[in-house]
Amino acid sequence: MVGDIMIDRYLTGNVERVSPEAPVPVVQLNAREDRLGGAANVALNIKALGAEPILCSVVGKDKNAEQIFQLLPRHQLESTGIVQSESRKTTVKTRVIAQSQHLLRVDEEDTHDLDSTETESFLSNIKEILESSKIDAILFQDYNKGVLSPKVIRALLLEAIKRDIPTAVDPKYKNFWLFKHATLFKPNLKEITNQANFPITAELSSLRKATKMIRNKLGNVNTLITLSDKGIFMDGDGKSQVIPTQPRTIADVCGAGDTVISVAALGLAIELPMPEIAVLANLAGGQVCEKVGVVPVDSQQLIREYSSLKKVGKH
Repeated sequence: MVGDIMIDRYLTGNVERVSPEAPVPVVQLNAREDRLGGAANVALNIKALGAEPILCSVVGKDKNAEQIFQLLPRHQLESTGIVQSESRKTTVKTRVIAQSQHLLRVDEEDTHDLDSTETESFLSNIKEILESSKIDAILFQDYNKGVLSPKVIRALLLEAIKRDIPTAVDPKYKNFWLFKHATLFKPNLKEITNQANFPITAELSSLRKATKMIRNKLGNVNTLITLSDKGIFMDGDGKSQVIPTQPRTIADVCGAGDTVISVAALGLAIELPMPEIAVLANLAGGQVCEKVGVVPVDSQQLIREYSSLKKVGKH
């Protein structure tokens, strides 16, 4: 899997007063925690589901990169696909949380595309992995931090086509229309609405129109569109439908998209039918919203929920 790796940093504490310096809460810090985020969170989801991700990204040569290299082995993740750059900053998203409320986020990042030297080194490293490992799917997780530059996207999609490897894409606005001939394309409703010159709603007819536009522009095989609390739209295998969410207590929506694309990519890798992929991805994305912070899917809970749906005939 290829994309922007980052650290999700959590500062948690309590608020008991307002600052005398400005009308802002004073957080009494109780704990500090660093978690693997961005594309690394997708890798954690893939690992949690029993597969072996190879995480490919570019980070800086700084203390935050050192922290990433310390966190990876704790989760049984390899660092062979990660390239370091002298000229880039490792992305960190710091969230301040008090009484389970998200108060503030501070981002440290570079968002410019990889330069020619970084691109050459990165692509060379990935091609070595493709030559030496059996790759069942390539997942593109784009956060517009510069790792998935136009040149990197084109080169890796070409490699995937040449090697007959299915591809799954979770796009962002900057390179949205560059993922030509992807096997599966998964925007969310807001992302595709921002790209279209016509209004798109969470209604079946509207989503079918959006899917037709996507396929005309990209030539992709399958489309998933996440619809927040309304579920997920699936178009593939000659079918299109909206799959509603299950009733849940929502604590935090961070990371839900990562979980959805992880399940979808694994479904492609094992050649599940698209309706099955959509149901599983929808359940998994909803599940992680019940927990505070960016967390990977619980595979056993996913199995239980999927089995329950089948028993009551909802799938």
